[in-house]
Parts: sequence; C-alpha cells; structure tokens
Amino acid sequence: MASEDITQGQYVIECDICKQPVSFFCRRCGVNLCDPCVPVHLRIKSKTGHDVVDFASRDDDDTSKIEELMKTITKENERLQNYKFELKRIIDHTSKRLDKPKVSGFAKITQQRLNSLSKLYQQKKDEVTSRGEEWHRLIDKTVKTLHQELDDMQKEHESLLQKQTRELKEILGKVDEINATTTELKNTQNVMEMKKLIARIENQETPSEIMQYSFPVFCKGKIDDNYLKSYFGYIENIQERKMSMPKLISDDPVISNHKILEMPRVVTAIDTGFPADEEYNNRLLDIVVIDDNRVWMGGESYELKLFDFQGNLHDTVTITSHGMYLTVYNKHVVYTENDTNTVSRVAADKTIQTMFTTGEWRPYGITSTASDDLLVCLLKDDQSKVVRYSGTGTVLQEIQYDSQGQPLYRQPIYITENVNGDIIVTDWTKRAVTTVDRLGIFRFSYSGKDKPFFVCAVTTDPAGHVIVTDIKGDKIHMLDRDGRFLRYIIPDLGIKFPRGVCIVGDGEMFVGECTTGVAKRIKYLEQ
Repeated sequence: MASEDITQGQYVIECDICKQPVSFFCRRCGVNLCDPCVPVHLRIKSKTGHDVVDFASRDDDDTSKIEELMKTITKENERLQNYKFELKRIIDHTSKRLDKPKVSGFAKITQQRLNSLSKLYQQKKDEVTSRGEEWHRLIDKTVKTLHQELDDMQKEHESLLQKQTRELKEILGKVDEINATTTELKNTQNVMEMKKLIARIENQETPSEIMQYSFPVFCKGKIDDNYLKSYFGYIENIQERKMSMPKLISDDPVISNHKILEMPRVVTAIDTGFPADEEYNNRLLDIVVIDDNRVWMGGESYELKLFDFQGNLHDTVTITSHGMYLTVYNKHVVYTENDTNTVSRVAADKTIQTMFTTGEWRPYGITSTASDDLLVCLLKDDQSKVVRYSGTGTVLQEIQYDSQGQPLYRQPIYITENVNGDIIVTDWTKRAVTTVDRLGIFRFSYSGKDKPFFVCAVTTDPAGHVIVTDIKGDKIHMLDRDGRFLRYIIPDLGIKFPRGVCIVGDGEMFVGECTTGVAKRIKYLEQ
C-alpha cells in the first residue's frame, strides 16, 4: 500500500475512478488506481485481462507509453491553439475601431452592417423606383401611341361618314327631283315627258344596303401578380447560407530553407503556337497546372493545349470559346464561357461538358478551392461579384459588398485562393488586387509599388506568397500573404507582357507572354 501521495512536479497524481491519490497502475488498461478502487477495477471485464502493479514500480515501457500519449495530447493542443488563433484573426480582422461603444469581432461587423442597412435597403428601393419609372415611360409612350392611333382612326372615320353623307344626300336630291317632276306631269298630262320620266326612274339607282362603321374597341391586356413578377420584377427574400469555419490545421505550409533567387532564371520556354488577335495581338491567355509535369494553356483560338514541362505538346482539345480563364477541378481542366454564361469542363474522353450556368451574370476568372468548391468572378451591367459554387452549380456564398455596403469590385477578372483561405482577385478597372478572407470580409488592397500598375493575373505559392503579373510593366510582383510588397520577379531572359501565371513544382512558376505566345518556366526559389 502506498503511504505517501505520489506527485509529479507540484501536482498529486489521482486515481482515474475516485480522484484520490494514486497507489497502483493497471498496465493492460492504462488506468491509475487508489487502494480501495483496485477491487472495483478488477471486477470490470476486459478482453486483455488486468495487470495491476504498484504505481512506483512501473517499467520503462509503461513510462514511454505515457510519454507518447502526452506527445499526442501536446500536439493536438497545439492544433487547437492554432485554430483559436485563426478564429481570433477572423474575429479581429480589422484594425479600425468604433468610438462608442467599442465593439469587437463579429459584433463589430454586425454593428457596421446594421448601420448600413438603411442605405442598402434604400438602394434597393431606388432600383424598384427606377424600374417603375422605366415602366411609366414605356406606359406613357404606349398611351401616346394609342392616342395617336385613335386620332388617325377618328379622322378616317369622319372622312368615311362624310363621304357616305354626301352620297346619300345626292340620292335624296335626285328622288326629290323625280317627285317634283311627277307632280308637275300630273297637271300637264304630257305623255312624252311621262315616258322620259319612266325611263329615268327605271335607271335611278337605289342602294339595297348601306355601310355601317363600328367604333374602335380598347382591348385591355390581362394583368395579374404573376405577370408583374415575370416582367416588372420582384424581391427575393433574405437567404441564409452556412459558411464552414476553418479546419483544425497546424501552421500553414511554408517553403522551408528556400531563398528567393537574386536573379530568377528561365528554365524552359515553350512556343504555344496560339494565333494573334487582330486588334490586340493577344495570343496566350491563361495557364494552369494539371499534375506534376503537365500544364494546360488557353489562347486566342478555340483550343486548349496540354504541354509537359519540357514543351512537348501532348493533347489539343477543341472548345467553343477562347481559353481565357482556366482552373483544375477534380483533375479536369475547367473554363468559363462568358458569351454563353456557362462553366464547362473537359471530360476524360476529351468531350466538353457543361457543369452549370451563371444566369444573367457573365463569368470570367475561376479557381478551385481547398474545400472542393469553385470561386467565379461574375459581371452584369455595372455590377460585379465573386460567387462560391459547388461542383453542381449550387450557390454557396456571394461576395459583393464591404461592411459599409460599398461594392468590393468593379471589374474582377482573375481569381485565386491562398493557403490561409483568403480570396484574391485582380480588378482591371481599379488596377488593384483586392483580397477578402474566407468569410468575404475585406483584408487588403494592393495597387502596385510603382505607377502605372497594369494588374493582370494572380496566383499563390505554398508559402502564401501572392504572385501578380503586371502585363504592361513587364514584371511580376511578389507580395506576402498580408499584401506587403516583397520584390519584383524579372527573370534573366526578361519577360514581355506577362499574363497567365501558375505555380509548378518547388519554387517554380509558369508565366505566359501574352503577345509572343511563349510560356516561360521560371525558377525563382533556390533549395
């Protein structure tokens, strides 16, 4: 029997059953026991049986098992702490502070959105009013047209009735004349004149029918609620969409022991052979890696081409649009068609399959995500947004406004997801990179280190670096994951009109020269 409390550091080790100081240890079950609880434990059935020993006499194997368990616990606890840190980053995403009262995290965002509700709903009312004014203009125009038709019809009607009146008066005049002649002949008894009158009466036309003209009728079109909803418009109710929280992960992956090369070098240059656009001379438009040694490329033709890293052409697939915006989803190359508002993919048998349509919105840049979704840049008239879709086209998330109700984007074109879940978009009208977190909350904007900045495509590497092509600046911008400029990447052989970009392999990227049609594989990190 143990006469003293067994301690570890400043803590007394307790019995797993009653929490009294420990005396014994069951090797088979890994349970700490006090003296009174040993019989209780031995009565518990176990497939492996029991092996109760004095706690102090545990061997090295018992100790190593406990140490292994503690390592696992410590590791899992570190993961939980990282998760806590990630949640805190999301909650405390903005450095702006409200004066009174001080509200933090989601409460702050909720308060900001609450403050902007009136403005947002007024905007929607203005849209409805504008639609009503448009209909009023069309109705006024229709009323004016129908009035004019009635005026013209009235003139025609008057003309017809006036003509008919003249004709009838002329007949009545001739009848009256014959009647007067008849009365005169009764008195004169002139036989010759009577014969002439008879012939005249026989030749006198008397209408057997008379034309009648109806009045116009206004045929009213049927108006009901369904008609108004179909043609005028209606309000969609508030929709709730669940957003997944960050997964339990350890630190974001980093490129360890790697250094950015002072002079990045071109490893391979591939002439893709895409023809030139007549107006802008564009050739190569986008590049995406499909596996460890092959990349799909799209350009100014109705084709997608599959090359290996050495520049050998492996496959060519005919599509119905230019290959401007590409991604890889479930090992298939996927692209957007903004002339038909569809997202399509190349199947294993090289046939083209429509995945889903985007309604009235025109799709541009597209990227797959770590959660097996698709993020698509959408534009309609003067509106733009980013939408997260499932593979079947179900809308999972819409990102359009900031916390103040202002549009986040004006012309979002290329898009990517960073390792921390940030959604990064290049905006051609703003000439900027706009980044939000996975919940759609604004993180940062980058407008170039030097002006002018002609932002084009964007990608990220495993360390979370943001890689942006500057199409007219003939250089590539490298940012950290918080949007801070790190350096320009300009390879030894130079780069001309860089557009499409993707990361391939360890410390390498493919960059497409838009006007030459050459794709350059650039080594920018050293081992």
